[in-house]
Amino acid sequence: VEKKVSLEDQIVATNPILESYGNAKTARNDNSSRFGKFIRIHFTQSGRLAGCDIVSYLLEKSRITEQQSVERSYHIFYQLLQPYGDGICDGGLREKCHVSNDIYDYVYVSQGKTSVASIDDNEELEYTEDAFNVLGFEAWEKFDCYVLTAGVMTCGGVQYIQKGRDEQAELSDIGPDTFAGKAAASFGVDAAAMVKAFCKPRIKVGTEWVTKQQNIEQATGATGGIARAIFDRVFKWLIEKCNDTLIDASLKKAKFLCGSRHRRL
Repeated sequence: VEKKVSLEDQIVATNPILESYGNAKTARNDNSSRFGKFIRIHFTQSGRLAGCDIVSYLLEKSRITEQQSVERSYHIFYQLLQPYGDGICDGGLREKCHVSNDIYDYVYVSQGKTSVASIDDNEELEYTEDAFNVLGFEAWEKFDCYVLTAGVMTCGGVQYIQKGRDEQAELSDIGPDTFAGKAAASFGVDAAAMVKAFCKPRIKVGTEWVTKQQNIEQATGATGGIARAIFDRVFKWLIEKCNDTLIDASLKKAKFLCGSRHRRL
């Protein structure tokens, strides 16, 4: 008989997930929170724990695609490439996420430090995986988070070229084994349509829609912007999903205690 997970265990299990997606190494702290968090803990009239909810704000999105030389991006990016993932699903997590085992293949997350002496990324992936299971995430929800996150880091490998004498950006190849193809597969979209949106976006001028030509710098900036937006939305969805799990609807909430935590340097 499967043991029922206690509400207390589920509340504790939010930490590995939020730290994986919201914490990173900085110059002063190997496990710094790069977002603000407000926690409200609910109790019944008799003092029994009834649940909690979390509010997050101001995730540092620039870190997703850029880091200083002594810093690192969010822990989850480095966890995805670890060998523990080989036993998580058929074919292994790296194959499912369309990523290699070399962090330097991914420009967005390898500009600074790629490992931290005080953090075992392989072990941390195990904690993250266990936390998803304790919180009751469906397998597809968990793997969608992993795959979307991998797609974000893969976007950094998309290298545009200039078309002839024009300043129009384009890609010479968008096959399934290219960075663009793998990113599109991770996001569940057509590669050609995705690249067209970055290189020749449609904008509304007055009452008409026109196609705008983008140069290499603009297309590269658009790609990074979408990557940051996707990661930010995954993070916010994780908060919402955790909150859905952490409320015991059968208990009448009477009191609560509040606590907040701001970013640590």
